[in-house]
Amino acid sequence: MKKSIFFLPYCLILLVTNLVLAQAPKKIIVENSDFADVNQVEIPDALLLIGNVRVNHDGVVMTCNKAYYFQKENYIKAFGNVQMVQGDTLFLNSKYAEYNGNVKKAYASGDAVMSSPDATLTTEIINFDRNIQEVFYDTPGTITNKDNTLKSNSGRYYVKQKKFQFLTAVTITNPTYVIKSNHLDYFSNSGHSYLFGPSTITSKANYIYTEKGFYDTKKNLAHFLNKSYIRYDDRVIKGDSLYYDRNREFASATRNVKITDSINRGIVKGHYAEVYKKLDSMFVTKRAVAVNFVENDSVYIHGKKLMVTGKEGNRIIRAFNNVRFFKTDMSGKCDSIHSSSKTALTKMIGNPILWNAENQITGDVMHLIGNNTTQKLDSLKVLNNTFIVSKDTLGTGYNQVKGQNLYGKFEEGKLHDVDIVKNAEVIYYMRNEAQELIGINKNVSSKINLILEKNEIETITFFQQVDGEIYPEKELPENARKLRGLVWRGDERIKSKDDIFPPEENEDNDKIAKATEAAEAKEDIPMKIRKETLNYDKKKGKK
Repeated sequence: MKKSIFFLPYCLILLVTNLVLAQAPKKIIVENSDFADVNQVEIPDALLLIGNVRVNHDGVVMTCNKAYYFQKENYIKAFGNVQMVQGDTLFLNSKYAEYNGNVKKAYASGDAVMSSPDATLTTEIINFDRNIQEVFYDTPGTITNKDNTLKSNSGRYYVKQKKFQFLTAVTITNPTYVIKSNHLDYFSNSGHSYLFGPSTITSKANYIYTEKGFYDTKKNLAHFLNKSYIRYDDRVIKGDSLYYDRNREFASATRNVKITDSINRGIVKGHYAEVYKKLDSMFVTKRAVAVNFVENDSVYIHGKKLMVTGKEGNRIIRAFNNVRFFKTDMSGKCDSIHSSSKTALTKMIGNPILWNAENQITGDVMHLIGNNTTQKLDSLKVLNNTFIVSKDTLGTGYNQVKGQNLYGKFEEGKLHDVDIVKNAEVIYYMRNEAQELIGINKNVSSKINLILEKNEIETITFFQQVDGEIYPEKELPENARKLRGLVWRGDERIKSKDDIFPPEENEDNDKIAKATEAAEAKEDIPMKIRKETLNYDKKKGKK
């Protein structure tokens, strides 16, 4: 019974002792030295090791020419051709080094070089904390990683993640581009870079700015957020989210997209866009609008889809599905538009309607022709089933001109000289200078010429096979005051640049605006690390 009483405390003491011994720092082991000595005068409490020195501590092997080993402190100072090796993943070379076995921290100085299978760091001083497996330096350093060279004044390397982190000015130089940032995380195995804060990527092809982004330096793929844009020689692409493929020179943008063409004085907006630089093409949708500057004015063209193709001087704009456009003195609608900068020809295709001043113009095919020399709108051509209508200035009637084809000339953006040819018909409310109604002119002829001044018909001239007369208002019944095929569409008229968008697209735009506002209100934090970055070596191993 007494033996049992004493046995239990003995076991507890033994257990505690084993735990303490297990937690006690492991001693640095000297595996080799050509010469060893103790000199209490010159190096108190230290073992002097000289020649082919090799020591080991918990998986790290250190070699050097000479070392001072302080056994009590479990501390060593190494001189000449110092190398520390951790497994087959980390090599640290320097002229001088210190290592503390109790806290498992290393210090290397004098042409310090840290190497791993994926990258090499060269700097003056390197610190290595084995407990958390982190390397850090505060002296100008250079990191080489295949085609990439990174330079910074300080940095940190996370061994397990194979990640370099820079919180001061860092530059990545590649044969194709240069990346600059004040906050960059670089994964040496995958070549993935994460940028945070004002950062730039410069190349011969373009200039990129971002405040939050990801760049795959191996595949040349990127994703940018936060005030990002891509600038080419003649275009700037902006959006809340940008995707970029350098190899294909392809970029796509999502939400609040704006593409500026500095040479052709145009802007394209939408909530999704694709740009192929090598093909000189652009595709935009989701509340898409092209804004072109003409005659000190802006022309707004909207379609569910917009395509812009061709180089400068030969650029073509195509708009599809429910196309609408607006200019201060002109607006219109049609199914699609084809506009060429080379020929200065804009074709309105499919049920076109044009409003110019107070005139409503319709026909089967409608062409607007510009002048590339003056950069002004020159003429209008309407083919088949031409109809011009305007409301009588004071009455309830309509001034109408009908015929097969129309050829018109513009002055200061307004139709001035108009010819209606073949099967021309007219109904016109004639008024004197006091705006009193003189009569209603109803006539037919082979051709009619109109001269318009101040949005009103100044003169009408009839040519060949003229038949008609001026009727007093009381003598012309209401049912005879409209030409066959007249449809007044004044309620459809586009009166502002906001009218070009249908209600459903405005609703979607409001939702996107609220989402953008909510995102901007959130705390700005670095981009989340992608799964392909974290699992890079696993995927590489499977291959």
